[in-house]
Amino acid sequence: MSAAGQRAMSPAADDHDDVLLVRAIAGGDRQALARLYDRYAPVLLALGLRIIRDRREAEDLLHDVFLEVWRSAKDYEVTRGRVRTWLIIRMRSRALDVTKSARISRRSADPEVIDRMAAEGEAGGSPDRHRVLAALAALTADQRQVLELAYFEGQSCSEIAERIGIPIGTVKSRLAAGLGKLRHTLGATSGSARTAGDEPS
Repeated sequence: MSAAGQRAMSPAADDHDDVLLVRAIAGGDRQALARLYDRYAPVLLALGLRIIRDRREAEDLLHDVFLEVWRSAKDYEVTRGRVRTWLIIRMRSRALDVTKSARISRRSADPEVIDRMAAEGEAGGSPDRHRVLAALAALTADQRQVLELAYFEGQSCSEIAERIGIPIGTVKSRLAAGLGKLRHTLGATSGSARTAGDEPS
């Protein structure tokens, strides 16, 4: 097999290896837990830092996540998604629980986008913050979900489609609709706020 072919297969091989590690962890293999930690700790720590902006607390959450993996590895089902996604969801959920009490109430299925844009809006004063929150509240849960994955987790349309199990065309239409609604809502409340919904350059 060519080098290009081997590279193309490596993500699937990594996914298979991850599953084997989780199964070994379920059987009490601490070395497997250490290998999984070494593989994903940097990614999970970076995610925690982006959400809660406190390194010590993010490190504590990372430790908690892997304790939870140790205890619940037997509950992992490969049919529900990749191990990487399973870990990211756990880290994100714990980090959001931390921010929930310090920021705004957790009122949507995917609140990270609200927390982040609210924090950014605070720099421009309370009126800007409220405009952003109102605009985001006007989106559907599906629109908030794809916007969050695309702009705050940096995922491509194909990655989003795989993660949440919908066609790429649906992802693109939800992104377009969500951005359009943000522009309309922010533009209606303040002409100067129109750029808050623009796509990143």
